[in-house]
Amino acid sequence: MNTPNQAEVWIDSHCHLWDNGADLVAEAHRDGVAWVIDIGTDVEHSISALERARTLPGVAATIGLHPHDADSGPAALEALEQLIAAGESPVAIGECGLDYYYEHSDRASQREAFAAQIAMAHRYELALVIHSRDAWEDTFDVLDAEGVPERSIFHCFTGGPDEARAALNRGASLSFSGIVSFSNASEIRDAAALVPADRYLVETDAPYLAPVPQRGKQNRPSWVRFVGQAVAATRGASAAQVAAETTANAERMFRLGPFALP
Repeated sequence: MNTPNQAEVWIDSHCHLWDNGADLVAEAHRDGVAWVIDIGTDVEHSISALERARTLPGVAATIGLHPHDADSGPAALEALEQLIAAGESPVAIGECGLDYYYEHSDRASQREAFAAQIAMAHRYELALVIHSRDAWEDTFDVLDAEGVPERSIFHCFTGGPDEARAALNRGASLSFSGIVSFSNASEIRDAAALVPADRYLVETDAPYLAPVPQRGKQNRPSWVRFVGQAVAATRGASAAQVAAETTANAERMFRLGPFALP
């Protein structure tokens, strides 16, 4: 197993801490992860993420309505916006978007909820965290109709070079998860190879999608370095270079302040 190189500082740009956050964040800090972005997927989990961001050092939170929960619709979106009105400080809206693979919510509800959250990101000048699975054409159509927020991130990017270029041409950035390390992910690696140095991030999407060499286990923010190492191999770069580039990009995209590792 590769051991952490403490000269490398990483940011896990997308994970779900749930109720075991304190231990996972402490472990991540020990392994060179400065910031962990805790992602909201509905009202309840957005509130929990905001609470963890208030109480755990090096944690920032987003608020959002995942496409799986889009059927909860206007009431949930209003509750999310009320969190901002009440003085909460999320670093992004999302994850939000379209998922035509599972379709836990109908497609019309997904598009409506996605459009509303794009508008919310514009209204509050926040980053936008985008989920798109088997829905590239509609994802780009909704973004084009609503206008792409300045700091938009395609999380857990699973497209190939064509989808990467389409996202980049719209000003968005791409975040790569442990899938980039899987043997059957050559198109994702091709996308990781072409993305400009200032337009990519790395994430775990913990507790899901553990990267090689931890594949099959429950993922954790500490393992973002394995994602970074896989991206580095694809880009013909050092892990230290990928750490520096993705950390700078995440700090800019989420407007994170400096955080000194313990």
